[in-house]
Amino acid sequence: MMDIKEISYLTADQMVDVDRLMVEEYGIHLIQMMENAGRNLAQLARNRFLDGNANGKHVVVLAGSGGNGGGAMVCARHLHNWGAEVTVVLTKGVQDLTGTIKHQGEILQRMDVEIVAVEEIKEKPQWDLIVDGIIGYSLQGAPQGEAAEMIRWANERKLPILALDLPSGLNASTGEVFEPTIRAAATMTLALPKKGLRGAGKKVVGELYLADIGVPPELYARAPLNLQVRHLFNKEQILQLG
Repeated sequence: MMDIKEISYLTADQMVDVDRLMVEEYGIHLIQMMENAGRNLAQLARNRFLDGNANGKHVVVLAGSGGNGGGAMVCARHLHNWGAEVTVVLTKGVQDLTGTIKHQGEILQRMDVEIVAVEEIKEKPQWDLIVDGIIGYSLQGAPQGEAAEMIRWANERKLPILALDLPSGLNASTGEVFEPTIRAAATMTLALPKKGLRGAGKKVVGELYLADIGVPPELYARAPLNLQVRHLFNKEQILQLG
């Protein structure tokens, strides 16, 4: 387990700068970051919660309409390819998504992965895992509408929940736990951990992992970040922080 004192924690605004610099300065686009995030999430799901073998396991993937949802859909694709029976629950229909996120939904449709709205979920007693990709670091205030309904549904299931980047409903910068917020068994955060994962927010995070999405360490030294980040992923693409 890595010493978390050696790692910088970011606010939501700083993570916006990371994503912007990735595209503007390095030409590394959202679809590439999303693929890295989703593949790592699927790997963690398989190794930590599915006994190292996804074949025949039942997974529910909750996906919002932003980048976090796109990463969760990539995770669903990989788990499906590895033999899992995957149900994807969307806050919006695929036809109502946009850009790269819509592209991920259309791939799942072509693969005949089951896609439903939260009110259409058919209860299955044999579910093994819920993946939370509803809301990412851009959360502003308490979750509303379909997102809030999905969070409450997940928490009521009493199944392990693996959250992408941070539990949906948690403020990435302050750690404020809104109502409702996912109560995760584990969280896989991306690039660098978010400040909200510490302090009060820690109680909903569960085990904390950090995953590589391909950010060049040199990027962090650029303005306005001005951070010195070493080569965190020189041995593993996924690190356990707590």
